Order: sequence, then C-alpha cells, then structure tokens
Amino acid sequence: MGSLVGHVLPGLAFFVLGLWHLFKHIKLFSLHPNSYLSSPWFPTSRLRYLELLLIIIGSSISVSAELFIGPAKHQPFDQDGTIPSYHLRNFEHSSISMSFIVYAAFAIVLDKFGPKAHFSLNLTQLLAAMAFGQQLLLFYLHSTDHQGIEGHYHFLLQVLVIVSLFTTLIGIGLPGSFLVGFVRSVSILFQGVWFMVMGFMIWTPEFTPKGCQLRSEDGHRVVRCGSEDALSRAKSLITLLFSWLVIAVTICTVTFYLALAQSYGKYVEYTYSAVANPKEVEVLQENSRSDVELQRKDGFIGDD
Repeated sequence: MGSLVGHVLPGLAFFVLGLWHLFKHIKLFSLHPNSYLSSPWFPTSRLRYLELLLIIIGSSISVSAELFIGPAKHQPFDQDGTIPSYHLRNFEHSSISMSFIVYAAFAIVLDKFGPKAHFSLNLTQLLAAMAFGQQLLLFYLHSTDHQGIEGHYHFLLQVLVIVSLFTTLIGIGLPGSFLVGFVRSVSILFQGVWFMVMGFMIWTPEFTPKGCQLRSEDGHRVVRCGSEDALSRAKSLITLLFSWLVIAVTICTVTFYLALAQSYGKYVEYTYSAVANPKEVEVLQENSRSDVELQRKDGFIGDD
C-alpha cells in the first residue's frame, strides 16, 4: 500500500462501494420511507453476491500484492523466517484486507445458510464493524512514522474510519435510521477519496510541500521535511486540504441525495394522488420491482 498505486486502487474501491451504498440507501428510503431498513450490503438482480464477491476478490489481490507481489523476493520473510521491520507495514495492510475478506465471506454464508431473521443481518453488521475496528487499530498503531507527513494523513484517515465503525455499530440498534446508513455510506466514500488524495499528494514529487523531500528509506519512498517549521507547515496544509474535502463531499453527497429523492420520491407521492399519471407509476414500479423485492425477500425492508 505504500505507493501511489497502492493507495489509489484501494481508494477507488472504497469510493465506488460508498457511492453504491449511498445510492441504494437513498433509493430504498425514497421508495419505502415507512419500512426502510439499513443493510451492510446490497444484492443485485443478476448476481446476488456481486458486491461481496468483489470485496473478496479486491481484498485478496491486496493481500497478494502486499505479501508476494510487492516484496523484492516475492515473499515477506527474512532468511531466518522472521518478519523484517521494513515488511511490518505489509503485514499490517494485508491484515486489514483479510478482515474484509472474513466479513464478506461470512456475509455470504449467513445469507445463504443462516436463519432468515434480523439476527443474521445484525451479525453481518457486527462483522463489518470488526473489519472497520481492525482497520482503525492497525492504522492507529501503524509501524510507519506517526510524526511525519504520512502519519498526519493516517491520523485524519482514522477520523473517517471511526465514523464508519460507530455508524455500523449504531446501525445494529437502529436499523430503521436512514441517517445512520447515509452517514456510514458517506464515510466509506470519503475514505476512498482520502486514500486517493494520499496517493497523489505523498508520492507525486510536484505535490511535495515546500521544505520537504521525497526519498527512499528501507525500500519505501517517504516524505521528510528539513525543519520543524517545514513539517508544521506541511501538516497545516494537509489539515486544510482535509477540511476543504469535508465541505466538497458534504455538498456533493447532499446534492446527490436531493436529486435522487426528487427523482424517486415524486413517484411515491403520485401513487396517492388523484392526478397521478398511471404510465409514470407503472414505469417506476417496473424499474424498481426487482431491486425492492430482493431487499424484502431477505428482510432488508419490510412491507409498507
């Protein structure tokens, strides 16, 4: 993960997953505001477990890249079988990916063989919280430098992971809260954005802050600043960038919500209106039937 590509690709995956969840939560809430239930994952009509399978595949690729593809010897161990210090971060990153593999794999098992009740859904939520908790733990106790620029990026990333973790846990007790699902989706999306920003800002020499330099240490490229003033200035710039992204993500996600709510919500109103256009209602019902039925079949939403 300690490279531009190693941050941009996982970031893109988090971004797409967060955007997918945001879309599904808004759509379901707009169509069924009275029976909406939050879900940690969403089936698709053609391939039910597509989302979970993609998480397993992407996380498996990440583990392979960290432990076998990335290392110069294509294995992370020293000659005596121990883990060298410069490969500790590889094991930390791969452990995070393994946690998401465990979550996705058991989500499939629980859905396929578990009891068709809310307990399976709550247990899946708990597994997702475990993955976010593992992510938080390993970034908080990361073996890389906590004092430098990369450490400051990781500190701000932990803020987003905390939001993902707590909204997932809260979702167990408040499954009918759209706000909880909305915030969790936005936090996952924002994680993706921040991962990609980290990749470009840390490992692109043109974006290196004044007074700092990108150089190689123990086989990894890191940014080092020549003075405390340069480091302090660089951290302040990173904090400013994060705050501007908070504003930008807020504007984009709320606008996205308003657009989808307007698009889907008006048809819900039309179904109770004497001036409804039957053709419009029929088109909406045909487009959303498979999606809604998938959710109702598994208890993701109830009956209105």
